[in-house]
Amino acid sequence: MDASGMFFSSLELQMQFPLVSSFLLPLLSSYFLIFVFDVNNHTSGIFPTRQNIVLTVNLDCKLNLIEITMKPRNADYSSRRFYAVTIRLKYPKTTGLILASEKVFCTGAKTKAQSKLEARKYARIVQILGFPVKFRGFKIHKIVSSCDVNFIIRLEGFEYSNVGKFYDDPEYFPNRMVFKMKQPDITVLISVSEKIVTTWAKERGDVYTGFEYIYPLLR
Repeated sequence: MDASGMFFSSLELQMQFPLVSSFLLPLLSSYFLIFVFDVNNHTSGIFPTRQNIVLTVNLDCKLNLIEITMKPRNADYSSRRFYAVTIRLKYPKTTGLILASEKVFCTGAKTKAQSKLEARKYARIVQILGFPVKFRGFKIHKIVSSCDVNFIIRLEGFEYSNVGKFYDDPEYFPNRMVFKMKQPDITVLISVSEKIVTTWAKERGDVYTGFEYIYPLLR
């Protein structure tokens, strides 16, 4: 069982929840991190843990960033790189970036249900300040996950045996190899510290599919 939640095969779910599985399992999956998987497609036995979900939502109204910054205690206005208000919440620990373009970027959530709830919290904060906000265009941009493979990955030999499939970018990803998959459309970062990071996944299943593809290449 992974630290992020519980994982059951379809047969185990039928045994655990014989009466309510067809109705309540989608809700259980969203709120309690229960992931239904096919054991035949997950031979590694390793399940990457979700670390972060990045999403956006459109508030669909004109925003005064200076006014938004003045009232909440946990708001911070930045105009150095871009004009935006940063609001941080503690429980759970998430960050909302409110832009003048009426969009809110939210990071830090671990599940889709949690990310949508946190986005609504930021929208509600802006609404309380007197802006006629709406909640439109909710979109998950990427799911970041990671796991340990429990063996040392030798990047030099790995790169030699997989020429053309991977590339390195020392400026942005020192001591890591980068692999961009097309199906599913995700990016995998491979480091010498036995750690694998997957990013740009849109669905939870894409994370596991991508990892199961690359895991045999690491051995």
